[in-house]
Amino acid sequence: MSHLIAYWVAWIEAVPICTLSDRLFFVESHARSTFKRIILNFYPVMKSSLQSRYSYYALSLLLAVNLLNYVDRQVIYAVFPFIKDAFTLTDTSLGLLGSAFMLCYMISAPALGWVGDHMSRVTISSAGVAVWSVATSFSGLAASYGSLLLARMSVGIGEASFGTVSPGLLADYFPKEERGRILSYFYLAIPVGSALGYLLGGILGERFGWQAAFFVVGLPGILLAIPVWFLREPQRGATEGKISAIPLPARTEYVPLFSNRSYVINTLAMTAMTFAMGGLAQWVPTFLYRIHELDLAQGNTYFGVITVLAGITGTLIGGWLGDFLQAKTEKGYLMVSGWGFVIGAPLAVYALVTHSVSTCLGAMFFAEFFLFLNTGPLNTIIVNVTAPGLRARAFAVNILVIHALGDAMSPAALGWLSDRWGLRNALLITPVAFIVAAVFCFLCGRFIGEDSGKIYGR
Repeated sequence: MSHLIAYWVAWIEAVPICTLSDRLFFVESHARSTFKRIILNFYPVMKSSLQSRYSYYALSLLLAVNLLNYVDRQVIYAVFPFIKDAFTLTDTSLGLLGSAFMLCYMISAPALGWVGDHMSRVTISSAGVAVWSVATSFSGLAASYGSLLLARMSVGIGEASFGTVSPGLLADYFPKEERGRILSYFYLAIPVGSALGYLLGGILGERFGWQAAFFVVGLPGILLAIPVWFLREPQRGATEGKISAIPLPARTEYVPLFSNRSYVINTLAMTAMTFAMGGLAQWVPTFLYRIHELDLAQGNTYFGVITVLAGITGTLIGGWLGDFLQAKTEKGYLMVSGWGFVIGAPLAVYALVTHSVSTCLGAMFFAEFFLFLNTGPLNTIIVNVTAPGLRARAFAVNILVIHALGDAMSPAALGWLSDRWGLRNALLITPVAFIVAAVFCFLCGRFIGEDSGKIYGR
């Protein structure tokens, strides 16, 4: 401090100005000029740091919401036996509770995608969270099968509101080079949320009744809808850098999506993957029960733990590896996904044909690990090959197609085949679907450079 004072004194004395007031004025002007230069130099750094912190806050909040999304979606399956006894239902009526949710989820997605490209994505996300959370809580108040069915349909509409706009919203908080990793964090909610839904539903349903399970998992979403409402919405395409000045389609148009080769082929790859994963998710616990003679609770626990561990590690590593390879080649995300399917398929076959339960579970873990590598990369492809003003509709159509042709039909199809071929032989169809997904990934690599170039002006 003494050195600084000495400097200022010497500097003042050296200034050829006649009066002290003139000297002080000169000092003040110089100080202001210096302070201004400091602010101008450091403001961009400070601003960038604050924006980065806010972006990660938005990621954390949307990840928490997406986690509840999958908890609320899966919790009902954990209390199926209790609901069946409460309303004296057949298996067909019980299964309709899941089908009604998925049908409303798929059908409402395109309309909500249009809304998402036309209105505030933050508002739509917040409203969607509130709707599905209230509907989940009201499921616990259902006094009849009809009212429970209506509540589950409402859950599907609420989740579609969030699912169509949240990936594009999140993408606008982060630069293009980080999207694979960021979306991998976001989609960690799939394995973790699904497992928590089964776990919480089973424990709460057993101890406090099936109604309590819906109350407990529904209430947090109602609270989280509030901070989502107050999120600062980024400008569409804010982190894109240079965007090609291509004319955007009319707000009601979906046609450009179907002429986008990379988008269509990528969606087909995700459809094949969803067909296989959806079928396995429903039938593997029964497979462990019938083929390896584990009791149902034990089989569910083993499969849940494997899914969580493989899902977390596979999703995170897939996102990081995708970003790393994408920096070297435009096919990076597709290479990670395609080779993940290629390696995972024979491991899935081995898990299904082995007669050792421990070997089955070990192979199942590694198969799921490689299959979950695609979660972040394939969703990032959708963002990267569609214009910012079209992304909500892009995810809406993707949701409709992958579920309508994927996990909405695969459980029933595998059940039908199981009646004719046996469960083990029926499940061996799923590795074939993984190979089909890999073929689509590698095919998409032929067009990804040109299609993304149309968006980014290359």
